Amino acid sequence: MVQWLVLRQEPASGAWNMSLDAALLEAAERDGLAALRLYAWDPPTLSFGRNEPALRRYDRAAIAARGLAVVRRPTGGRAVWHHREVTYAVAAPVATFGSLRDSYHEIHAMLAAALRELGADVRLAADRPATGVGAGACFASAAGGEVMAARNGGGGGGGGGKVVGSAQVRGTRAFLQHGSVLLRAEQEVVAAVTVGEGGEPRATGLAELLPAGAATWGAVSAAIHRTAAARWGAPAVPGELPAELRRAAEALVPRYADPAWTWRR
Repeated sequence: MVQWLVLRQEPASGAWNMSLDAALLEAAERDGLAALRLYAWDPPTLSFGRNEPALRRYDRAAIAARGLAVVRRPTGGRAVWHHREVTYAVAAPVATFGSLRDSYHEIHAMLAAALRELGADVRLAADRPATGVGAGACFASAAGGEVMAARNGGGGGGGGGKVVGSAQVRGTRAFLQHGSVLLRAEQEVVAAVTVGEGGEPRATGLAELLPAGAATWGAVSAAIHRTAAARWGAPAVPGELPAELRRAAEALVPRYADPAWTWRR
């Protein structure tokens, strides 16, 4: 039986958030740890996918002029603006959910169930063949299995906008999947700093799907935690960050805080 660690944490910098997610992946690879982490960002941060050509794709001068914090994720995918959202991370042995497709689907099914519990009308996007990573926001298009608004609404001028954007990286024995559960859409920030035509984001924040005042970090993170506990057997009470994981994350912060790493390509 999988033994889970659940962390519900205060907002932190992009460098710390990515370092801790990377440390959770290392612990899953080395020790078989399974972890669900729920967190937020301070300051709001623009993140790039692990292999995105950010130097060519985004206007670094415009980003600096706007005073935007930036970080590069350990996972793939496209740029995401992290502000009013619940960010989740799941790091676990590969055997926990199976193949990349199976794990992606199961995590999104859990998230969709949590959002439906709150009253959000959401669905999972239909499976479709994988395509290359184009320019622009992660929320400009949906991959198969991602969580979408079931009805019209959402930023970017279209119906059925993406509510959750996710990315995954897999090691030899474990995987890390993390992503943004949008409280408010706000992904236009990515389009504003994209060089050329990057595609308008079609995102929907939970504020558009839930009663006024219901789309809060506390309420949404609690629903995700409850659903993971019921579905995966995760503990009902959040744990504390173990000292060894804190040390491992602290050792990674210099990498994720380094502009040379963020803008390495």
